[in-house]
Amino acid sequence: MAHEIYIARHGATEWSKSGQHTSRTDLSLLPEGEEQARGMRSKLNGVKFSLVLCSPLRRALQTCALAGFGNVAEITEDLVEWDYGEYEGLTTATIRETNPSWWLWRDGCPGGESPAEIGARVDRVLARFDSVDGNGLVFAHGHVLRVFTARWLEMEVAAGARFKLEAGSLGILGHERETHVIERWSA
Repeated sequence: MAHEIYIARHGATEWSKSGQHTSRTDLSLLPEGEEQARGMRSKLNGVKFSLVLCSPLRRALQTCALAGFGNVAEITEDLVEWDYGEYEGLTTATIRETNPSWWLWRDGCPGGESPAEIGARVDRVLARFDSVDGNGLVFAHGHVLRVFTARWLEMEVAAGARFKLEAGSLGILGHERETHVIERWSA
């Protein structure tokens, strides 16, 4: 099992700044996001990784490359952001104008993914780390990484609502004896 798993949310994009739900829309990083990604390089410098995984979407790939891991990362579709379906590109406030009680973590998205579906994807990624001897590193997106954290902690997908992760930030998941824990968050 991986000793620690570092999770890296991609740098800022136009839609992450505006609060628009971005799953399959393949946006590039803003200059600010590029700088955030370059800043990860120094934070990750000197850490050895046995497995580096990355979402195939441009914003995650750019972050991975600028952080210095583009040549070693393995691309996996299971790290693509939560599929927002009909809510792609909308803000929560806009969605709630027509669906006032909507809550992503319970309801998922029409034409997109349910919490159970994204949970299954994340569980497949976590299973990859079960056989890793060393540290892991993941480059992906806000909501999928929040689900990843909840599932690492052996919680339901909805617990991910409690783990806000800013664009361009890092978290470290680890252990305290046999218990999975958050070592550091949103650094």
